[in-house]
Amino acid sequence: MNEPTEGVRLQKVLSQAGVASRRVAERMILDGRIEVDGHIVTELGTRVDPENSLIRVDGVRIKFDDTLVHLAINKPKGMQSTMSDDRGRPCIGDIVEYRIRGSQKLFHVGRLDADTEGLLILTNDGELAHRLMHPSFEVPKAYVATVLGAVPRGLGKKLRAGIELEDGPVVIDDFAVVGTAPGKSMVRVTLHEGRKHIVRRLLGEVGFPVQELVRTDIGSVTLGEQRPGSIRVLTSKEIGELYKAVGM
Repeated sequence: MNEPTEGVRLQKVLSQAGVASRRVAERMILDGRIEVDGHIVTELGTRVDPENSLIRVDGVRIKFDDTLVHLAINKPKGMQSTMSDDRGRPCIGDIVEYRIRGSQKLFHVGRLDADTEGLLILTNDGELAHRLMHPSFEVPKAYVATVLGAVPRGLGKKLRAGIELEDGPVVIDDFAVVGTAPGKSMVRVTLHEGRKHIVRRLLGEVGFPVQELVRTDIGSVTLGEQRPGSIRVLTSKEIGELYKAVGM
């Protein structure tokens, strides 16, 4: 690779992007974990143009455009998944507008109905938002649902085989029982479908109407311990993995 005579030292760029401290970034370079414009870089003196160079760490693209916004919000139950609501109902735009300027330019990745809480990704990168929502890119989304009754052992196998709904079949990626309480079960459903009320309709079809529903994951981004109504900025690693998942 032809090394530019101008630009910024690679380890400084990685540090400023929040990938690692400069010292740790130097070790990553020496270990051959950094790729610049398709070439593995192992020289500490390498200079790059952070605005135009395509830089990957362990195969994950690092984005350096400081105008891009990538946020995770835990939508509370009872709130609309829109940036505004013409009927005056509470919506995620109320939270974002209060805390972040320019929120009107943000796209939300995947709607949640008012009775469902959990993870939404907000970004001003329209192409990323489109790809994350489009089923052809098969970005998995995970939900934890509380249903009535004890879940039979073979339900996961049945769901993975596919269930026919009124608007076509749906096949899940994964299923697990994650908790039980008197008269209730908590199940985790992972799928890359995006149809309206898909998890509620799917579990209702097999005899387990959903009492409560939380989306916990979109791709590699997870809700974790994030409180309802709170917003956080995605890490460089999370952002890079989202772009990688949709081929950007």
